[in-house]
Amino acid sequence: MLSTCEQALMERWALVSGLRGDLDLYERIQNDLKRHRGVAHLFVLGDMIGPDHNCDSLLRRLRHPKQSDLHPHCIYGWWEEQLLADTGYRGMQGKEARREAIDDSTARNLREAVDKEHLNWLASLQFGMIELDCGLIHGGSADVGDQLMETSSPLKLLDRITRLDVNRLFTARSARQFRLKLTGGSITSRVKDHVGEQMQEQAVPNRSIIGIGAGENYTLYDPATDHIAFMRVPDHVGHAVRGFG
Repeated sequence: MLSTCEQALMERWALVSGLRGDLDLYERIQNDLKRHRGVAHLFVLGDMIGPDHNCDSLLRRLRHPKQSDLHPHCIYGWWEEQLLADTGYRGMQGKEARREAIDDSTARNLREAVDKEHLNWLASLQFGMIELDCGLIHGGSADVGDQLMETSSPLKLLDRITRLDVNRLFTARSARQFRLKLTGGSITSRVKDHVGEQMQEQAVPNRSIIGIGAGENYTLYDPATDHIAFMRVPDHVGHAVRGFG
């Protein structure tokens, strides 16, 4: 008999983002996940809403999954943050709250795309999650709009993953699929105070930053083997495009 911990380690994760109100895309992802053995957890890393579609049907589905669905665990993303700021759920209401990140026309379309019945639920979502030794987040640990990419500075990447104290950081904001490995080493720093100057050395373990993609591109992760599979949902089941990192 396998222990609960052993069973959990054998379960694969699916990580998606950037649905932006597209219920048809979500249906295709759910159907595609049924073809992959061992996928037991679905994490939706933000941007469930957007200004280009009415988002109510998708949000109702996420909040009240069908019995056949892989249950979604959701966090908020950049578009959710813009809506919550614009409607007063994130401090001061109005254009100043969203810091002119989007124009007035886009803000109006976003408000019209999401019924007010969903605002309390969106406001209740977490900024991120920590599962096993993995951080799941939309942007970066510094900000929901933080775009981490394969071209980002290694020091920036190290800072973002160190803030969460995890070994793997899954991010979605850049909408790109990639895996960057930060190999073991050390950081040497000088500290100067009234006593004098001291050298400090901090060990850095092997860590990874993983971009999960967005929209039709999603990621499968196996915690037991640390294996990443970059996927693209097919237009019709049976024609998936796969890549591995």
